[in-house]
Amino acid sequence: MKILKIQALRGPNIWSVQRKKLIQMRLDLEEMEEFPTNKIPGFRERIEKLIPTMIEHRCSEGTRGGFFSRIDRGTWMGHVIEHIALEIQTLAGMETGFGRTRETKTPGTYNVVFSYTEENVGLYAAEASVRIAEALIAGTDYDIEADIQKMREIRERVRLGPSTGSIVEEAVSRDIPWIRLGTNSLVQLGYGVNQMRFQATITQKTSHIAVDIACNKEETKRMLEMASIPVASGAICVDEEDLQNVIKKIGYPIVLKPLDGNHGKGASINVKTYEEAVAGLAFAQKYSRKVIVEKFISGFDFRVLVIDNKLVAAAKRVPANVVGNGVDSIEKLIEETNKDPRRGYGHENVLTQIDVDRDTLDLLEKLGYTLQTVPKNGEIVYLKSTANLSTGGTSVDVTDMMHPENIFLAERISRVIGLDICGIDIMAENLTQPLKENGGCILEVNAAPGFRMHLAPSEGLPRNVAAPVIDMLYPPGKPSRIPIIAITGTNGKTTTTRLIAHIVKNNGFKVGFTTSDGIYIQNHMMEKGDTTGPISAEYILKDPTVEFAVLETARGGILRSGLGFSRCDIAIITNIQEDHLGLNDIHNLDDLARVKSTVVRSVKKDGWAILNADDPQCVKIANELTCQIAWFSMDEESEHAKRLSKEGKIVAVYENGFVTIKKGEWKIRVERATLVPLTMGGKAKFMIANVLAATLASYLWGFKTEDISLSLQTFIPSAAQTPGRMNIFDFKKFKVMIDFAHNPAGYRGVEDFLSTVDATKKIGIIAGVGDRRDEDIRECATIAARMFDHIIIRQEKHLRGRTAEEINGLILEGINAAGKVVTYELIDKEVEAIKHAINSAAEGSFITALSDVVTNAIDIVQQYLDKENEDGRA
Repeated sequence: MKILKIQALRGPNIWSVQRKKLIQMRLDLEEMEEFPTNKIPGFRERIEKLIPTMIEHRCSEGTRGGFFSRIDRGTWMGHVIEHIALEIQTLAGMETGFGRTRETKTPGTYNVVFSYTEENVGLYAAEASVRIAEALIAGTDYDIEADIQKMREIRERVRLGPSTGSIVEEAVSRDIPWIRLGTNSLVQLGYGVNQMRFQATITQKTSHIAVDIACNKEETKRMLEMASIPVASGAICVDEEDLQNVIKKIGYPIVLKPLDGNHGKGASINVKTYEEAVAGLAFAQKYSRKVIVEKFISGFDFRVLVIDNKLVAAAKRVPANVVGNGVDSIEKLIEETNKDPRRGYGHENVLTQIDVDRDTLDLLEKLGYTLQTVPKNGEIVYLKSTANLSTGGTSVDVTDMMHPENIFLAERISRVIGLDICGIDIMAENLTQPLKENGGCILEVNAAPGFRMHLAPSEGLPRNVAAPVIDMLYPPGKPSRIPIIAITGTNGKTTTTRLIAHIVKNNGFKVGFTTSDGIYIQNHMMEKGDTTGPISAEYILKDPTVEFAVLETARGGILRSGLGFSRCDIAIITNIQEDHLGLNDIHNLDDLARVKSTVVRSVKKDGWAILNADDPQCVKIANELTCQIAWFSMDEESEHAKRLSKEGKIVAVYENGFVTIKKGEWKIRVERATLVPLTMGGKAKFMIANVLAATLASYLWGFKTEDISLSLQTFIPSAAQTPGRMNIFDFKKFKVMIDFAHNPAGYRGVEDFLSTVDATKKIGIIAGVGDRRDEDIRECATIAARMFDHIIIRQEKHLRGRTAEEINGLILEGINAAGKVVTYELIDKEVEAIKHAINSAAEGSFITALSDVVTNAIDIVQQYLDKENEDGRA
């Protein structure tokens, strides 16, 4: 078997709009296409032995063991690999369950699709599942545990931490979108101007000064003392002389910890001798030159969490420990403790496994113990000097037991330090009495405190401490999203996108939009190139200045990685015509419609899908949509348009020369088409269709028709405003038009326009697109022969797998099929072809360059026009 391609889908996609995280693997079964599972001796027994938990896979049978039943009856290896990929992720602690395996038009080649929780783990699972299947087929041994452990390690390296993850989960539960900014824990909630950022548990509202204070334990202690808050006595040391002075002042026992430490790193507690103190100083100085030396306060370690100056949780923290039974060694007790199903690798479970490290060995040495020591029955042996959950500690929720005075104290501390999310470490016998009564004190104040101990305590009530964070970032009434209008289709996408963006901008919004020629924010080009995929959409949604997004969304990006947004308010399909067929499993219009429909299927339930009533594929798509649907049509009298109006649907139509919106029997005439510059005086019919779609979207969003009308009148087609979309350059004796038409439907649109143009000679510059079907290249050439008197055939820069001779042969076949005598010539380079056409143009000629690289063509023509104007002035 051979993996041809693996890709990660990260948004609504052709397989599912709801399941946004899918791996798609293109797999060639090769000779295994001839061997379903029932023809492989012993396959059922081997897979059941290697992965017995797959008994839970119901598959299409709908019953426990259903997948094994399918194996017995015979199923193909692509389907088996899908199930293996799902199960090994589950075994590695990442529960997934959605999968699809479908054969492509190429016999023996399948698309194997399955869900993931962590992308890098999903990609690993795809390759591992094929290796496992090959071992099962061959009957060779396979170390599946090694793969599972590797997947755990990848997850721990790339996943969001439990605190960050809890905030994201809470945001998702409130329908707030999120974007991970990079590979660490920096996250953006919301889109555009409504975004809020946070990292771990530091938010963009967190005071930088407050973080500095909290990170400087000496400064924290000083400020708390000044506010009459009880703290442990002590001082800062940098050498043994300082250490001796502090010990003389406060006496034993003491605690040593790095000034800038966190997570308990470098700490030594309950130190009772000078030798231990010197060793503790050296240990702490591995993390910070300055070391805090404080009086050791007996009692329990408590963590109190205050968010937005309100106490939300409190937990008693217990260091990792084992309880003796008088039989087993400490090493054996640790091993048994780690078998607790609540303990796992890293952050995968409520508790973390206990690892033996220097801290563990030092603590045992102080007791005169080793790992082989057998503790007495009931004896508690502490294995860590701090109670952090990440080192195997446990937590007990005590929120409801806190004395009101301690609650007041904690909330006051958060204000004294100035932290919006504040973790307070307290040492005391309990929190049920005021600290001033039981002798407890504040050990330190933490910026970015961990949430795990509160989210899933070992004992007591779990606390949803992420909720108050979201309450603080998004109080009631504050929006998290910005409006999104997405545009897809075969032709007209870019023009429709630009026109809608123009209307939105004229209505006072700061608009960001993506097109096939670049990313724009408020008409400023930010990135040049074809930017119609999910990365470009995310670029707009991440920009903190954008109030409204208008996103051209092309086929390629959808197939490659899905949509770049979770849902949109309005989506438009301009049309679905022959283009890109024969590529990426898209062989006919039904296949293409399935891809394009992803955009309208992502519309929110009370949003609008805008479809072309004159396009049969759009009419089919309407049947599968759950959102509201509006239509546009160039023919008010067509049966479909009339039926829609009769049903009371909203339809934008071109009637009696007007761009009109109809609902039932009433009409709103928005503007006369001849007054809309984009329509070329009403001559460019396909441009009128684009205007109808853009007008309808603007109307449904809620813009006033008079404002829409004004915007339509002020949107001037030009190389600057609509590059490559019927850009006409007026020379003194002839005209040149540049257009991006590159498929039969686009050519027919140009043909319709040229039929209204008077010219002594119509000259066309065309090229065949190498990755299109033979019939598409021929048809474009036939249309070109119908509309031009003379054709210049030039070559694309990228032939995409074909030879120039092969493409030219198809073009000539198409020209000859037109049944019309047309002269032609071959000029390889586009630049030379355009120059030749301009230099040899007779008076009254109309030159049309159908270009795939519009900026180059525009620049050349503009240079000639500028020179002509300069010569005229001279």
